[in-house]
Amino acid sequence: MESFRTVIKGWLGKVLLVLFLTPLALVGIEGYFSGGNKADVAKSVNGQDISNKELESAIKNYKDQYLALVQGDESLLNLSAIQERAMDALVARSLLSQQAEKLGISLSDAQLEQMLAQQPSFQQNGQFSQQLYENYLRSVGLTNQALISSLRQDHALKMISSSLMDNALVSKSDLQQLANLQTEQRTLHLASIKLDDYKKGVTASTQEITDYYNKHKNEFKQVASVDVDYVVLSPALLEQANLAVTDADLQQAYAAFVEKQQQSVNREVKHILVTTDERDDAAAQKLINDVYAKIQSGMTFAQAASQYSEDPSSKNQGGLVSAYAPGAFSADFDNAVNTLKNGQVSKPVKTQYGYHIIEVQVPTVNIPSFESEKARLTAEVEKTKAANLFSDTVNNLNEMVVGSDSLEVVAQEVKAAHVESAKAITLATQHPILSDLNVKVKLFSDDVKNGDRNASSNIQLANGDSIWIKVRDYHPAGIKPLSEVTTEVKAKVVEQKAYKAAQAKMASILADFKTQPAAQVVAKSQVNFENAGTFARSHGLKRAIERAAFSIPAPSKEGMWSATTAKLPNELVIVAVSNVDSSVASSLPEKELLELKQLYQQFRGQQVLEDYTAYLKSQADIK
Repeated sequence: MESFRTVIKGWLGKVLLVLFLTPLALVGIEGYFSGGNKADVAKSVNGQDISNKELESAIKNYKDQYLALVQGDESLLNLSAIQERAMDALVARSLLSQQAEKLGISLSDAQLEQMLAQQPSFQQNGQFSQQLYENYLRSVGLTNQALISSLRQDHALKMISSSLMDNALVSKSDLQQLANLQTEQRTLHLASIKLDDYKKGVTASTQEITDYYNKHKNEFKQVASVDVDYVVLSPALLEQANLAVTDADLQQAYAAFVEKQQQSVNREVKHILVTTDERDDAAAQKLINDVYAKIQSGMTFAQAASQYSEDPSSKNQGGLVSAYAPGAFSADFDNAVNTLKNGQVSKPVKTQYGYHIIEVQVPTVNIPSFESEKARLTAEVEKTKAANLFSDTVNNLNEMVVGSDSLEVVAQEVKAAHVESAKAITLATQHPILSDLNVKVKLFSDDVKNGDRNASSNIQLANGDSIWIKVRDYHPAGIKPLSEVTTEVKAKVVEQKAYKAAQAKMASILADFKTQPAAQVVAKSQVNFENAGTFARSHGLKRAIERAAFSIPAPSKEGMWSATTAKLPNELVIVAVSNVDSSVASSLPEKELLELKQLYQQFRGQQVLEDYTAYLKSQADIK
């Protein structure tokens, strides 16, 4: 049973858990409403345009998902492949959306509105909040109908895709065959034939070396790499002089602290809105000025809001803007909120929604005394002074490094700093300093590729330190020339000859296993076989040995072995199977069979969806 669980977590599980970025990946609701500007069209699918904005959004989503897999290191991403996959996904989405429309797959307005009402982000005190909903629409720049249309499309896509994926057929025979395949256990016997003896006296001619290289050039690929000198400067390397904290420093820091405390208070925002929906701008401006005059003459803000405001969600609440957030109205509105003092009323402010009068209530703030904050402020000022010293030093050194085109000036000015060197650094190299993303961007920049070998300006590392680099040599990606790999190729030719010689010598043993009992073959072969144990697939064997062990038929009868060979570096391995146990599958608990069925059905469902999408694509007019 444990072997079954191991296998489920092995190759099949990996296939299903691989990041399968389905063609239905959301590209962002705003992407569907980018307008009809033909210059902005990235692709047309049966006359339906995919905009560049949609493509950019899809690429960003793909990048974000892949970046999570590489711990945020963008240098490891294949951007061209991501762009291609994003476009394929959008084409597939468009095709499936069109097909859903043809089939009449859709939800009604009432169903979609009910779904929106049940969204927690649009609820306040357990009830749907029209204000929160309108704030959201404003923040994404959508109308209610546009959002409904987008959601209808999303759900139609989910319905057509789930109808394909959730109904993939998995027969009992398919399931049984898969269970047998996964749980089958084989008892192995291995014999290692070292190739050293077979290499004695073996040579490789110039022609053989050339022929092997020409036939196997992909074995001699190299990724781009650099040889580089670098020097790192950290604050700890500097002499901490003239960093004493004065009373004036502390008073200034305390004043800044007080101001920050006052600004961080959540303000209660109220407004009176006069729209231009049913009047022209001049009329709206006159009305808002009249309302402002009434407030200045003694009318309360709440009375004015109740009588004149055209914001239905706030007028009966004294003008209170529930869940106010910057950006909900406009920058001018936010500026007015930030500059108003407690209880102060603004002059009319114009936004895209009309004209507003704004009132702000600022709660009283209890600010800690200077004495209670003195220790913290002292540490903060010391830290700031140290940071300023480091920043000034870096700036001064930066001018010297760039001016002299030398890293040595850093070591001369800061005695604790040292110039280091590193060779064959690639994008994938795990180096404590040179693996920093900002450093790699510079090491593999177009300037370096085109021959720039000057000392760089300072690069800030993720931990705050600074580094200067000077690339000494750049090795482009590609096939290494034969002149650089002649020795390596010669070794491969010799090993290949030795392997064939060993294989030829072992051929008679393999032939004997087909007709004679294993004990008899082993006795006369004078080859040492070790009982390796019993294994299922994905159970820790070397890949070459596993492939060999599970590629040969079961022994014809008891006492016989099935045998073949596997190639390892400098080694030929005879792989023999003495027993095949397929009984585990028949005793699997119903729960594990169900798990296997679900995994396989999911895998088949993905295949069905991909095949269906490929068919639609073959019939489509894509430009």
